[in-house]
Amino acid sequence: MKRIIIHALMAIVGATLGNTFLPEFWVLIHQRQFENNAVVNSLIGAIIFLIFSFIFIRLLLNFVEKIDHTIATINIPKITWGFLGGVIGLVIGAIASIPLWILQTPILSTIIPFLLMMLTIYVGYSISSKREADIFKFFSRKKAAVTEKPEKHDKRDKRKNKNYAKLLDTSVLIDGRIFDILKTGFLDGEIIVPNFVLLELQLLSDSNDNLKRAKGRRGLDLVNDMKEIAKVTVTSKDYSDIHEVDTKLLRYASETGAALVTNDFNLNKVAEIQGVKVLNINDLANAVKPQLIVGDTLDIQIVKKGTERRQGIGYLPDGTMIVVEETADLIDKTVRIEVTKSLQTSAGRMIFGELAR
Repeated sequence: MKRIIIHALMAIVGATLGNTFLPEFWVLIHQRQFENNAVVNSLIGAIIFLIFSFIFIRLLLNFVEKIDHTIATINIPKITWGFLGGVIGLVIGAIASIPLWILQTPILSTIIPFLLMMLTIYVGYSISSKREADIFKFFSRKKAAVTEKPEKHDKRDKRKNKNYAKLLDTSVLIDGRIFDILKTGFLDGEIIVPNFVLLELQLLSDSNDNLKRAKGRRGLDLVNDMKEIAKVTVTSKDYSDIHEVDTKLLRYASETGAALVTNDFNLNKVAEIQGVKVLNINDLANAVKPQLIVGDTLDIQIVKKGTERRQGIGYLPDGTMIVVEETADLIDKTVRIEVTKSLQTSAGRMIFGELAR
């Protein structure tokens, strides 16, 4: 189907250009019998371009594929702004070409106006599609000042307030450390537990797997315990068009301005991308751990071999893993090591060391 359309369009373009430019060509070669014959000129132009379309069909198909891909990836507002910019550019080009048309000169009155209009169409499209946000802001400045800016200001003020609501996900309730944090008073404000999170905990507690069942019951028990020490709200808000619990949490946090409290590293990253405020319990735990810097020395027991052949693995009392070079044959022995590297992320902390000299 694309081939037929390409051949037809090329024939139409050829007929149009033939009727436009061939009369001047006949005058140049002194063949005036075809000068005013529109049918012959259009037919010759259509045949020439139709032949070109068969010769270069592969290139034209690739060009059409690129256009299809571009259209599929461009959003509707951008296309609309680009179209309006192109129309404005065409009008400007046509107005600027009026003096050239008046001259009635073969080249100046045909080719130059055509090139000028192509240039203004491209410039209009490029400006409107690439700077659509600036154009929109310019024309809607007053409206934005009345509606959008107060809304953004309110949301920003809500997040600046330390008492904004905290939205708990499933991983935090299973982990349990949130209860101790609430007891210390470091986390205040309203605590929100969506009903769809409780349903996920219920599914875990009904699982045939003993570990999952224990996690689900621990999470449900924790919700009851938190009600005694904090303001906990169980909301029935749900989204029937969304099945994933994490996606529901992100949407709820985005709509209400609540901070998402989680231990999930991937959910943390997605929330940051979507502009949702995140409080990661692992980040808090890492922040209060005793800091080890390069050059510090400490005694550690090697408990197992590492992934590399000569590495040994030990652990700090808080569970931080330490990888020590050249200690694979020192299992169950306590050695004195020197820290050579410390890596700390939301997923945890890892320390590398070597035997102290």
